[in-house]
Amino acid sequence: MDTEVTADPDGFALPRSVRANERLHALVPGGAHTYAKGDDQYPEGLAPVISHGLGAHVWDVDGNRYVEYGSGLRSVSLGHAHPRVLEAVRRELGRGGNFVRPSVVEVEAAERFLATVPTAEMVKFAKNGSDVTTAAVRLARAVTGRPRVAICGDHPFFSVDDWFIGTTPMAAGIPAAITELTVAFPYGDLAATEELLTRYRDEVACLVLEPAGHAEPPPGYLAGLRELADRHGCVLVFDEMITGFRWSEAGAQGLYGVVPDLSTFGKALGNGFAVSALAGRRELMERGGLRHSGDRVFLLSTTHGAETHALAAAMAVQTVYTEEGVTARLHALGERLAAGVREAAAGMGVGDHVLVRGRASNLVFATLDRDGQPSQAFRTLFLRRLLAGGVLAPSFVVSSALDEADIEHTVDVVAQACAVYRKALDAGDPTPWLGGRPVRPVFRRLA
Repeated sequence: MDTEVTADPDGFALPRSVRANERLHALVPGGAHTYAKGDDQYPEGLAPVISHGLGAHVWDVDGNRYVEYGSGLRSVSLGHAHPRVLEAVRRELGRGGNFVRPSVVEVEAAERFLATVPTAEMVKFAKNGSDVTTAAVRLARAVTGRPRVAICGDHPFFSVDDWFIGTTPMAAGIPAAITELTVAFPYGDLAATEELLTRYRDEVACLVLEPAGHAEPPPGYLAGLRELADRHGCVLVFDEMITGFRWSEAGAQGLYGVVPDLSTFGKALGNGFAVSALAGRRELMERGGLRHSGDRVFLLSTTHGAETHALAAAMAVQTVYTEEGVTARLHALGERLAAGVREAAAGMGVGDHVLVRGRASNLVFATLDRDGQPSQAFRTLFLRRLLAGGVLAPSFVVSSALDEADIEHTVDVVAQACAVYRKALDAGDPTPWLGGRPVRPVFRRLA
């Protein structure tokens, strides 16, 4: 049974969620299987533990219902328990999920994916985005014979594997010799990237980046990267975990018309089911196969990478996106939400402090202090008010299951949060409105 949430966080409590979080911490390091889902990312005592979800809503174990954003870390773009996806999954569940030889579903899923992303010539499926992005790096090193990986330093995450995590503040357990092989270049700056490639001439195996982020690529930037990669003999890798489907059905490469050598997809591909993909040029991808004469590359070999129900989910997702115009709907919903949040923030006098950024289909928000600097304390204040108003929003990333009433409710709650935000700015200290310790960044050296 739903519980009506209150706009006053001082009267809003989650006793069952608190107890469930304690059980989680006793058994699971960090209290969650993904750091970004940890209760340190939420105000103290207000980290809901989810019971179930349907469409754009989730319910916590305390019985509260929320409008949810950023569902499944951007993976559930069609909404929870989408009927066409569930129908496809159920059809395969009764036919067996994993066999000693490839299932016919594997070739059907590959054909469907390559029809959706026609800039790629071959594809291999796995479960996690980290797996396929690391496979792209390994393949690039193999085909170029070079040791270094150049990553875009402005993008927050590429893999759980050592070549990337060693560059973050959570580098414990990773040998420095591995980290030293990863170098960084700034997004949007072709001159700086060329300087890096010149400095490490004939050492860089690949350029790895999200093709787009919170801002559109500068004119000619992606085409310029393509030219730089060709001229310096390195592999261009697009991480399309987020941009895949949210920018277009064929990803950012389909929208901007720049073809990478390799690209990786996940998140929206399965609408919450575990499936990811490494795709790219046949000449490169075949090095991980059986039809070439060079040294074999151990590209991807996962026990569960081709589970039939997950591949069926991916095919259903692609069908829904193309038949129902989901990408356009995501953009329309995001534009309505962004406009409403900006209007609410401006109306409460905090338009320069509560900011909405990003492409309409992938919105995030920033919380700034009186000096215009990012503030975890003000983020905590903002999140507390959202949660108490029935909005679960670590970001404002929309799903297509949202409707106009959900957007209106969210904007109303944001307005209430912004009114308190103004009071905290005027007081010069948000501490009285935090209810405990502030939220913390995922990547930090100490717990």
